[in-house]
Parts: sequence; structure tokens; C-alpha cells
Amino acid sequence: MDFLRTDDSCFENLPDYDFTPNYVMVDDNEGGQLRVHYLDEGPKEATPVLLMHGEPSWCFLYRKMISILVSAGYRVIAPDLVGFGRSDKPSQRSDYTYQRHVDWMRSLVEQLQLNNITLVCQDWGGLIGLRLAAEDTERFARIVAANTMLPTGDHAPSEAFKKWQKFSQEVPEFSSGAIIKNGTVTELSPAVIAAYNAPFPKEKYKEGARQFPLLVPITPDDPAAEKNRSAWKVLSQWSKPFLTAFSDSDQITAGGDKLMQKLIPGTKGQNHTTIVNGGHFLQEDQGEILAEVVLNFMVENS
Repeated sequence: MDFLRTDDSCFENLPDYDFTPNYVMVDDNEGGQLRVHYLDEGPKEATPVLLMHGEPSWCFLYRKMISILVSAGYRVIAPDLVGFGRSDKPSQRSDYTYQRHVDWMRSLVEQLQLNNITLVCQDWGGLIGLRLAAEDTERFARIVAANTMLPTGDHAPSEAFKKWQKFSQEVPEFSSGAIIKNGTVTELSPAVIAAYNAPFPKEKYKEGARQFPLLVPITPDDPAAEKNRSAWKVLSQWSKPFLTAFSDSDQITAGGDKLMQKLIPGTKGQNHTTIVNGGHFLQEDQGEILAEVVLNFMVENS
């Protein structure tokens, strides 16, 4: 599989981001390997918190939360999905499939030998992370779902998602920084916007970001639909602690929290919250508050 690798110089002097890069190699499913980047902060023997980002961000999105979680004594793992951040970026859009993304992140979790995981997932971090948890339940102890969902294609997508999908395929220049700016309710500095653009110095680096909106199952016969249905069968029996922490200003995933609370047994009795003044990228708008929500949830369900 041919891929591009963003030069390290693109990641120099990013605002409020002073973390050491770590890497694992994963099979590309075509006989080769891809390099996956992740942050690994805090004591290696501590309880791991797995922070999973979505489209079109990277682990920079979690920078406001990492130090808070580490200061509380946890080990924080924040990977970059393949095609994003400092991870390798396959050069053909056909290289990106839902199943491959799940397989690549599963490989990272297994190589790091993570157990007793608290998963924090947003956007595609949930589409991938919830699949990981459902398919390897023994590794995962708790889940925090924030502005995410696990679609099966059995229900029509929202108008907001349809507009986003259309935009993502038609916009001449796919600017991650501009997209994230439009998905937040707070003012982002030029340096922060540039940091979200950093992984993608040219359009050819954005094939994964362009493809992601097309990989969301929106029809019952989607290639990922059946495995997502199987994951829901597991989640419908999931009795481990499960918290929803959606924001108040996200049209894309609005209402998903109530559906999860209805269908997942582990949500019962939890202090579900709505993050105020948060857009789709609530980690950017209210990262410190979300970190405290995660910490309280972990303490209450230790």
C-alpha cells in the first residue's frame, strides 16, 4: 500500500502541545505496514484512558484534557487514526475502509497490551471505539461517549449529516482547520487552526479525511452495517459503566445520547451530562470540563 508521511517539521511549535510522539506498526492488510502515531502520557502501570478522535481532527484535539487526566494518576493513550495526524496516510481513497480502521486501532490496543480501559470517544472515535469495545469486551471497563454514534444504516441520516457529506466531497480545498473552526462555538486562534491543518500540507495528504464521510453506514446494505448491528447486540447487553457527555450545540449527533441511554444498560444510574457552550468538537470548546466529567465518572465507577 502506498502512503504519505507528514514531515515532522509540520508539527513544530504547536500551541499548548508539548507531547512526545510514539509509534507502532500495523499491518496494512496488503502485505505491508503502516506507522501509527499515539501519545502515551502518565505512568505505564496506571489505569489507561483511551482518547479517540474523529474526522478531520487528530490527537491535538485532546491537548486540554491530557494533563488533567495524567495529574489525576491515569495513563493517557491518544492515537492518531490512520490518515490523520502523525500517522501514515494511504494515498488512495479506496485504501480506507471502516473495517480497516477498526483493525488498525485494534492492533494498537493489542500491541500496547491495554486492559481495564476507559474509552473516551467522539465522532469517528466512537464509530471505531465502540466497535472495539463490543468486539473485545474484556479489555474495556468503562465508556464515555461524546458527540458520537454507531450507525447501522437502518435509519436515515440527519439533514445536517447529509449536508456535511455533500460538502466534504464537493469543497475544492478540504481545510481541516476551517472545518473544526465551523464545528466549535468558541473563537479559535490562527495558531490553533494551523495546528489542525498541520498533518495535511497538501491536498494529496487528505484522502482519508475526504473518504471518512462516505464510510458512515447510511443504508442497510452498507459493508459495515452488519458488524455494527452485531456490536449493538453486545452494547444492548453492556452492563459496565457507560456515560454520555454530549454538547448542547452539535446538530450532527443531537439526540444520540438519549438513544444510548435508552438502549445500553450500563447507562442506568450514571450522571449523564450535557456540556454547555460546546460544538461538535467539544474537546476544543470545553476540554477541561469534559476531562473533569471523565474523572468524576471514573471515580464513581472505580
